[in-house]
Amino acid sequence: MAEIQRTQRNVTNRGKQNWVSRWWNARDDKRAIAAWQQDLMRVLHVFNVRPFNLVWQWHSLTKPFRTELPIETHVVAAGVSQKLDVLTNQEGPHCRHSTQPSVSPGESPPPAPKDFFGRNDLIEEIVGRAEKLESIALIDAGGIGKTAIALAVLHDDRIKHCFGDNRRFIRCDKFSASRANFLAQLSKVVGSGIKNPDDLAQLRPFLSSKPMILFLDNAESILDPQGSEAREIYAVAEELSNISNICLGITSCISTIPTQCKRLNIPTLSMEAACDIFYSTYGDDKRSSGVIDDLLRRLDFHTLSIKLLATAASHNMWNHDRLTREWDARRAQVLRTNFTESLAATIELSLTSPTFHHLGSEARELLGVVAFFPQGIDENNLEWLFPTISNRTDIFDTFCILSLTSRSGGFITMLAPIRDYLRPQHPKLSPLLCVARDRYFARLSVDVHPEKPGFGEARWITLEDVNVEHLLDVFISIDSNSDDVWDVCFHFVEHLVWLKPRRTVLGPKVEGLPDDHRSKPRCLFQLSRLFCNEAEEIRLLTHTLRLERRRGDDCRVAETLKALSEANRMQGHRGEAIQQVKEAIEINERLRDTIGQAKSWNELAFVLFYDGQVDAAEDAAFRAINLVSERGQESLVCGSHQVLGMVYNSKGDVEKAILHFETGLKIASSFNRHDHLFWIHLCLVRIFRDHGRFDEANAGIEQLKLHAAGNLYYLGLAMQKQAQIWYLQGRLEDAESEALRALEACENVGAAKDAEDCRSLLESIGTVWK
Repeated sequence: MAEIQRTQRNVTNRGKQNWVSRWWNARDDKRAIAAWQQDLMRVLHVFNVRPFNLVWQWHSLTKPFRTELPIETHVVAAGVSQKLDVLTNQEGPHCRHSTQPSVSPGESPPPAPKDFFGRNDLIEEIVGRAEKLESIALIDAGGIGKTAIALAVLHDDRIKHCFGDNRRFIRCDKFSASRANFLAQLSKVVGSGIKNPDDLAQLRPFLSSKPMILFLDNAESILDPQGSEAREIYAVAEELSNISNICLGITSCISTIPTQCKRLNIPTLSMEAACDIFYSTYGDDKRSSGVIDDLLRRLDFHTLSIKLLATAASHNMWNHDRLTREWDARRAQVLRTNFTESLAATIELSLTSPTFHHLGSEARELLGVVAFFPQGIDENNLEWLFPTISNRTDIFDTFCILSLTSRSGGFITMLAPIRDYLRPQHPKLSPLLCVARDRYFARLSVDVHPEKPGFGEARWITLEDVNVEHLLDVFISIDSNSDDVWDVCFHFVEHLVWLKPRRTVLGPKVEGLPDDHRSKPRCLFQLSRLFCNEAEEIRLLTHTLRLERRRGDDCRVAETLKALSEANRMQGHRGEAIQQVKEAIEINERLRDTIGQAKSWNELAFVLFYDGQVDAAEDAAFRAINLVSERGQESLVCGSHQVLGMVYNSKGDVEKAILHFETGLKIASSFNRHDHLFWIHLCLVRIFRDHGRFDEANAGIEQLKLHAAGNLYYLGLAMQKQAQIWYLQGRLEDAESEALRALEACENVGAAKDAEDCRSLLESIGTVWK
C-alpha cells in the first residue's frame, strides 16, 4: 500500500511543476514513470484491477504532463487513480463506505428493446468493436431497426462490464439542430456538470477521463450537410470520434458521418426473426400460415413495417386472410396505427430534410418514379428516361445518401414499404412517369424474332421484364380501351416468348378482353406460347382459332392451326394434330404462301414421325426443305434436319442421323438460335444415352445447360436427362438429387408430363435403393 501511495504522491508532485520544468525533466519523468509502471503492475495484479480500466485511468493519473510521455507509457495500466481510492479505503477484507454516489451523474440510456430478434451477429460485431473503442455508424433507411440495435448494444452485458454507467444515448431529433444545443445536450447526458458549454474544449477533460460509449441516435437531424450550422456540428462530432477513450456510435438515415466511424451493414432479417417480431406483437402462436410469410416477404422484412402491420392486425382483430385483403387493398395505409409511430412519419423525416429540399421541386416526383417500378431504375437509363433533368445524376446520388434509395445490381431501388408509400397514387398525373412510360412503350413496339435485325438489342427485356410488366399492368387497368397499350402488351409477351419465357400477370387481363377487341386474338396467340403446359396452350389456341375464323383472317387461321397441331402433338393427340396441320397446308396453298406451306410441312413431318409413319415423315421433311432456300429460313431448315435425324435414328442408321443433327447444329450456330441448338443437342444426348456412349452424352448435357439460356423449362429437361444418364451409370445418389431438381423446375413451369417423367425416374431409383 505504501508503494501505491508513494506513486500517487510522485504523480501529483510532477503535475505541480510549471511547464518549463516539466519539459526540461521530461526524459527523467519517462524513466521514473517506467519504474512506477513496474511497481503498480505488480501491486495491482494482486488486487485484480481490470486491464481495461487501467488503460484509460492512467491518462488521468499522468494528465499534468502526459503530452510528453511516450505512447507506450500511455497504455501502461489504467484505472489507477480510481483503484487507489478504493484500495486505500480498504481494511482487511472489508471496504469502508464510500461518500461518492454509486451511479455516475448524467442520463442513463432508454431501456433495451423488448421485441428484438435476429440481430445477434451484428450485435456481436458492434460489441467487439466497442470493446476496442472503435467508432461505428449504422446507416440505413428509416424503420430498419437502427435505434433498437443501438439500445441492444448499450444494454449488452459485455458493454455494461466495460463501460459501467458511462453508457450514453442522445436522441438528436429531440432538439433544434445547432452547435450550442448539441453541446448542451451532450454535456447534460454525459453528466459533466457544465451548463451550456461554449465549445467541446470545456468538456474535453471530463470526456477524456474515463472510457465511454456514446450513441447519437437519429443523427441525420444534426449532420445534414444542408442544415444550419452543419459544418460546426459536424466538427464537434468529428472531434468526439477522435477522443481515444470514447466509442462513438451513430445511427442515421444520412451517410454524412465522422471519418473515424466504421459503417456497418445492417442485414435483412431472416424469415424466422421477422415471424418472431410479427407474432410477438400480433399475439398468435400459430405460425403455420404461409399467408403471413408471404406478407413479410412483400414487406422486404422491414422491421418497423412488420411491427406496424402486426399492431394494425391486433388492434382490429383481423385474422390472417382479412389482413392480406386489407394489405392488398390499402398497402401503406394499413401501416398507420393510433398508438405507434407511422411509416409515413418516418419517411417524411427524410423528405423534409434540408438536403432533400435543396434538390429542387422535381425531386419528389423523381422519387415517385423510382418507387413506381418494382425493380427500381437502371442506372444506365437515367439519361434515357429523364432527358429534361439536367442534374439527374446528383439527385439520384443524394437519394442514396439520404437512404431513401439504395443501389443493387446496377439498379437504384428502395425497400417495398417505402416504395408503397412514395409511388404515385395517380400515375397519369405524374409527367415524369408518363415520359418514362412512353420511352418504354417506344422501345417495345418492335417485332422480335431471332432471324430479324435488332434481336440482340432486345435482350434488355431480360433485365427489366418485371418493371415493364408492372408498367403495362397499371396502365391497362387505367385505360383498358387504349389500342396503344394493347399493342405494347402484344410486343412485350413476344419479347418474353423469345428471350425470357415465363407466366405473366397480364394473362387474365388479355383473356378478360371482349372477344370483339381487335388485339385479343393476337395477344392470346402470343400468350399461349409462354405455357409449358400443353393443355393450357391448347385452350388458349382454340379460343384464338375461333376468333380468327370469325374474323375471316385465313393467314392467321393457318398460323394458329399449325401452332395447335404442335401443342396437340406434344400432348399425344396425334390424330387431331395431323388433321389441323393438313388444314393449315391447304389454306397456305390457296393463299400461295410458300413459307407458310414449308412451316406446315415441317410440322407435319414431326407429327407423322411420332405417329409411327416414319417414311411419310421423311417425305414431309424433304418437301419442307425443297420449298425454301436456306438463306432467310434457317429456323425452318434446322427443324427439317432435326426431324430427318430422328427418322434415320429410328431406322437404325445412327451415323446418318448424327450427320443430319450436326448439319442442323451448324446452321443454328450461324445465327445463334439457342432454342434449335438446345433441341438438337437433346436429340444427340438421347442417341448417346441409348447406345451407352455416356461420356458423349454427359458432354451433350453441358451443351444443353449452356443453350438453356435461363429458360427454366429447358433447364428442367437438361437436369432430367442428366439424372437418367447417372441412373444408367449407377450413380444413384447423384441421379436422385438431379431428378429432384428437375422435378421442381418442371413443376414450377407447369410442365405436367415432364414432371411425371421425373417422378417415374425417382421411383425407379428408389426401387434400386431397396
